[in-house]
Amino acid sequence: MARHSSGHERFLRIAKRDRMPKSRAFMIRVAAVLLSLVVSGFFILAVTKLNPIDVYKSLFAGAFGTKRRFWVTIRDTMMLLCISLGLAPAFKMRFWNIGAEGQVLIGGIVTAGMMRALGTSIPTPLLLVLMFACSFAAGAVWGAIPAVFKAYWNANETLFTLMMNYVAIQLTSYCVARWENPFGSNSVGIINQKTKAGWFPAIFGQQITLNVIIVLTLTVLMFLYLKYSKQGYEIAVVGSSENTARYAGINVKNVTVRTVALSGAICGIAGFIAVSGASHTISTSTAGGEGFTAIIVAWLAQFNSFIMVAISLLLVTLQKGAVQIASQFNLNDYASDVITGIILFFILGSEFFIKFRVVHRSRKGGRS
Repeated sequence: MARHSSGHERFLRIAKRDRMPKSRAFMIRVAAVLLSLVVSGFFILAVTKLNPIDVYKSLFAGAFGTKRRFWVTIRDTMMLLCISLGLAPAFKMRFWNIGAEGQVLIGGIVTAGMMRALGTSIPTPLLLVLMFACSFAAGAVWGAIPAVFKAYWNANETLFTLMMNYVAIQLTSYCVARWENPFGSNSVGIINQKTKAGWFPAIFGQQITLNVIIVLTLTVLMFLYLKYSKQGYEIAVVGSSENTARYAGINVKNVTVRTVALSGAICGIAGFIAVSGASHTISTSTAGGEGFTAIIVAWLAQFNSFIMVAISLLLVTLQKGAVQIASQFNLNDYASDVITGIILFFILGSEFFIKFRVVHRSRKGGRS
């Protein structure tokens, strides 16, 4: 609040918008991206003396410059999108699931173990179905554990799910030690490298086509689930107010456990995709930090799974492009990360102006 001797009292306050038209919100986001590119351009010019246009071309080439880079970008986008879809129902319910990394690892452990144990005894199509189902179930159980403690004993879900990540990491380390190949390498190595048993088959000439099919199918199903199903409605009500949900006859405990189990299950599927459809191995870095990046995706998209597709692609493009500009222009990682950070800052900042407005008021009677 600012006071003036003229007798007027001026102040600013932040008010929540009732609702902004989708077209206007879209334009604000586009403007934020364009403004971030302008600011990043000034940074590039001031610090590196490079032509910003050349740097942006290099950033794009890092993600899509060759056929291999294009498909790797799509593969990693699907992985990030799958985890984001898993976080969406829990976050919409205001359950802060920070345990996606661990849930991905649990799904990956189950997948790797089944590839090793059953790869020579059952055909790959059946094995893929079994691995999908088991990784789904394993992730669901891993997600349900903190949900039960939250629902019945009001445990802090943020700390609980975060600590579960470390338990999953230790379980992964144990499995790697048991399965290391060759012995003493501290690595599982490529599982079934000769037979490719349990690997995603090539479809239309591409190894990652099945990754895309699975994740985009989940994208559609999650959109329908959250927007049109009864359970999606219950998630929204519980997230808005638990007291309102109880008044409406909703069993909050059941909804909490069910929703977080689903969240963990989809993250478990991401582990299945990472092992069977991408790396064909398991390690403590299988999740690759994407469980935390997915939090940004879910929040920016406001839990709309179709918007998550675009945001996941943008973030993966920035990640790939940052590596390219660092190597091509001999920049250290910090410079490229600053460019990525500026772009993300403006994108995140645009959400403030979509949800809130700044009100300026002036009134008489203020004291000097």
